[in-house]
Amino acid sequence: MKKTILLFFFITISTLSQNLDLFPGSLNIQPFIANTLEPKLGFLFQLSKNELRLDIGNSLDIFHYSKNESEVFSFGADLFTYTLLRGEKDFHFPVDAVDYLFGINGSYKKVEDQYEYGTRVRISHISAHFVDGHYDASKGEWRDGLNPRVYSREFIELIPFVKFNSLRVYAGITYLFHVTPDYLGKDIYQLGFDYVGNQFDSETLSPFLAYDFKLVNLSKYSANHSFSAGIKFGKPDGRGFSIYFNYYSGKSIHGEYFDFTKTYSAIGINLDL
Repeated sequence: MKKTILLFFFITISTLSQNLDLFPGSLNIQPFIANTLEPKLGFLFQLSKNELRLDIGNSLDIFHYSKNESEVFSFGADLFTYTLLRGEKDFHFPVDAVDYLFGINGSYKKVEDQYEYGTRVRISHISAHFVDGHYDASKGEWRDGLNPRVYSREFIELIPFVKFNSLRVYAGITYLFHVTPDYLGKDIYQLGFDYVGNQFDSETLSPFLAYDFKLVNLSKYSANHSFSAGIKFGKPDGRGFSIYFNYYSGKSIHGEYFDFTKTYSAIGINLDL
C-alpha cells in the first residue's frame, strides 16, 4: 500500500509539473488600477494639503498552473505597507500613520479571442498604527488630541472581472471575518473599471484610465470613490514606471483614521516591479 501511495504521489507531481511554472515573471491578474488596496511602490502627493502617501509593497505569484494555453490558475502572496507622511521644512517627512497588509491570493484567468475573464481571491490581514510623527514632543501629547487606537481586520475578498480588448470591468465583495473595533460592519461591496490603451502605437507607452467605487460598512454604509488617469512607461502588463493623477473621496484608507472623511486630488509616481 505504501509503495502504491508513493507511486501515485510521484506520478501526480510529475504530471502537474509539466504544466507548472514556479515563480513566473508576471502576475496572472494585473492589479486593479484605481483600487486603493493594490501593490504599489511609489508616492502620492496631495495637491491641496501638506500630506503624502508612501507605498512599499509587492504581490508575487508563486506558481502558475496552466490547464491549457488559454486557462491559468495561480497562487501567490501579498505584502505591503501604505504610509501617511507630512512634508516639513529642511526636507523632513514625519511619519504620521502606517498600515500593514499581508496575505495570500489565488486567481483564475481564461482568454478567448478578444475576451478575458477570471477572478481573484485574497485572504489578508491589515493592522494600523500611529508613528512618532503623530506625536507632538513640544506639547507632550498626540497631535490633534488623537490617541492611538487598536485597528485590525482579517478578511476574504473576491473580485471577478471581464475584459474586452483594453477595457476591464470588475465587481467585488469583501467579508471581514474578524475586525477591531468589533462594532464595525463586516461587508464591503465594490465596482470598477480600468482601461489601458495603446493610442501611441508604442509597446512601452500606455495611457490608462480607471475608477473604483466601494460601499463600506462602518456604523452605516459610506461610499468611497477613487479615480486615476495617467501614463505608464514600460510593458502594459509588466515592469514599468507610471505617473498619474488621482482623485479620492470617502473614508480614509488608513486604519487609525477609519472614520475620517478624506477628499483630495494628488499626483502619483509608481514603479511596477
